[in-house]
Amino acid sequence: MPINPNSPLAALMNASMRPGTIEWIGLRPVRRGEIDSVAEAVLDSKAGLIGDHYKSATRGTRHLTLIGHEDLHAIGSYLGTVVLPEQLRRNVLTSGINLLALKDKRFRLGEAVLEMTGECHPCSRMEEILGIGGYNAVRGHGGITAQVLEGGTIRLGDALTVVT
Repeated sequence: MPINPNSPLAALMNASMRPGTIEWIGLRPVRRGEIDSVAEAVLDSKAGLIGDHYKSATRGTRHLTLIGHEDLHAIGSYLGTVVLPEQLRRNVLTSGINLLALKDKRFRLGEAVLEMTGECHPCSRMEEILGIGGYNAVRGHGGITAQVLEGGTIRLGDALTVVT
């Protein structure tokens, strides 16, 4: 059900947000391969995340995956263990911002401008990687997918800020 754009709820959903911070960047050079942790990466508006196996002009709505540090804590609390970002196979770990609040917004990540394209749901590998209950622990906490609108470099410590 669409929200009335003139409602108090819409005003709250469009209220200012504190910026987030990039805490970790991971590249997956090959499908099902190891994750390479890097200090910086390049985003391209046509190819996506350079060096990642998802880099493709045909996968524009999923150029990049992001997950919040806070979500790692939630997932870990369900499983009774510490969960690392590379286990969830996402590209960028942020902190200090609720990524789901970026719905229908453009945001700046380092030098690049992106747009949230959807939620990043868990894959069947979560049971394999996290153990029994892994898939259900990630449900609702898997982060988001994003499309690169304007390319640029992202680095550890860079801010994530809302543009519109």
